[in-house]
Order: sequence, then C-alpha cells, then structure tokens
Amino acid sequence: MPAVFFGHGSPMNALEINDYSRGWARFGRDIPKPKAILAISAHWYVSGSLVSGAAAPRTIHDFGGFPQELYRVSYPAPGAPQLAKRVQDLLAPTSVPLDMQWGLDHGTWSVLRHVFPQADVPVIQLSIDETQPAEYHYKIGKRLAPLRDEGVLIMGSGSVVHNLGAYAWGRPDAKPYDWAVRFESKIRALLSDADDELLIKYEELGRDAQRSAPTPDHYLPLLYVIALRRKGEHVSFPVEGIEGGSVSMLSVQVG
Repeated sequence: MPAVFFGHGSPMNALEINDYSRGWARFGRDIPKPKAILAISAHWYVSGSLVSGAAAPRTIHDFGGFPQELYRVSYPAPGAPQLAKRVQDLLAPTSVPLDMQWGLDHGTWSVLRHVFPQADVPVIQLSIDETQPAEYHYKIGKRLAPLRDEGVLIMGSGSVVHNLGAYAWGRPDAKPYDWAVRFESKIRALLSDADDELLIKYEELGRDAQRSAPTPDHYLPLLYVIALRRKGEHVSFPVEGIEGGSVSMLSVQVG
C-alpha cells in the first residue's frame, strides 16, 4: 500500500465538493482498496501514544461554530481491534495502551468521507504524544512500515502550514501569505530530495517555519508518513492549495 499525508483544512470540507475533496476522492479510486486504515490525526494530540480499539468507533465532532448539518454527519466505518493489537506489537517495547473511548476525529473522517464514501474500510487511530520531540514520531513511523505490506493504508492528517491566528475567516479563497508559500515550497523541496533530517528539524528552518507551524500538532503527522518511504520510492502531491491564506491543503503520497 502507499502511505499518505492529507492536509485536511476546515471541517466543512467534509460536506463540500471542491478541488480538495475531489482530489481525496480521486486518491481513493486510484489506489488498491486497503484491508484497513491506520490514521494519525493532529486532533488526537495527548500525553502518550494510544491506539483506538473500539469495534464501532464513534464519529467525533471536535469543533464548534459550524452549521448544524456538519454535526449530523456520521462516518460509521468499523474499527479493527486486531490491527490495534498489531500496532501495539510493532511499537513494543514502547507502551501503547488500548483506548476504547476514542473514535474518529474530524482530521480522519472529514477526509475519509470522500476517500471511501461507503465507510466500508475498518479504521483505527494512533495518538500523537505531545510530550515527545519530532524525532520520536519519525522513529515510531519507521516501526509501522511492515503494515504497508499487510494491506494497511497509513494516513497522516494535519497541515504543513497551520496558523489559525492568521487565517482569513470567511474567506477560504484568500491569497496565501508569502511566508506560508515559502515554507510549503521548502517542505516540498525537502520531500522531493528525501532530506528527512531537515524535515524532522523543521523548527530550525527560520521565521517562516515559526509562522507556518507555531504548534507541532498539525505538522507531526507528516513525519509518520515520510518515515515509511523506502529507498528510491516516489513522492507525489495529489492535492495542492492553501486555504484561508494560512492553512496548507497539500497532500503527500509515498508510493
């Protein structure tokens, strides 16, 4: 299976048919249907690495101030308890407790609603440990690599550029800020050059990095995905764009 990072943007993309959601749907049509999905979302950012184990994960509406139609959306994909156990085994001796309460947050379901609209592929989530540095997350991704050969789609969901303080609310088509364009372009170049060391050390990339990723939660899912790349493997960008001036919608596909 390939691996993929999605820039998920506004939760409203779950409802809208636009360039982003059409790109997600195209991705789902173009790849082999996975046996299951392991999602690493910016919105499960907690103290510790946890893996969701519910057989029927709930749809989490982890946002506020949106139209009621969005809160009625359900993505009833089944869970995958056996895959959760496999993740625990792969990440041992790192302790990854099973979490039976967490479901699918909008970083996962708002995208998958377009990728696999029938919700017929089992999905679990792996949390992002907020107490750990970037290199930890990259190393965790490396240890998940065998899942690709087992028919599992590993997806990260966040944004290469994510600055809500600068976001042009109500104007999703606002012109991107120069610093957002520069940082996204830098990350794309590093991805194309397979320069994982600098991608891990993104906070050292200057003022543009500080503005584009003021918090690590939306950037870190990318590290799980690039860690899965094998030597000589192609990287592509199936979806592009910057929403509201300061939120990158860039998707990164490995394989």
